[in-house]
Amino acid sequence: MAVRLRLMRMGKKKQPTYRVVAADSRAPRDGRFIEIVGTYNPRTEPSQISIDKAKAVRWLREGAQPSDRVRKLLDISGAWAAFEAGTSVEDLEAEAAAEQAAAAETAEATAGAPSGGAA
Repeated sequence: MAVRLRLMRMGKKKQPTYRVVAADSRAPRDGRFIEIVGTYNPRTEPSQISIDKAKAVRWLREGAQPSDRVRKLLDISGAWAAFEAGTSVEDLEAEAAAEQAAAAETAEATAGAPSGGAA
């Protein structure tokens, strides 16, 4: 089975958003897929790209071929550089966990900060 990393169209008419998925190359564009790797929203300014680097690198190591657009998205997110550098999937997962913890800590600090308004 030849696996490709490609875009799957979602969203309403004339308001597309996309999922980056690992799918069999013979499956239709919006049909069956194996796993969701990330999302892409081209309508925001700047475009919103969210790719799970660990999943993307794992699929690339297993031989999945990215489409042209997904290849560019992987470049932007840094997953392609991690793949070429040979970074282990465990390192990427640890990095993602550290980023999530930092984001949660920042959100908690922001929520606990006084509003500064007079009561």
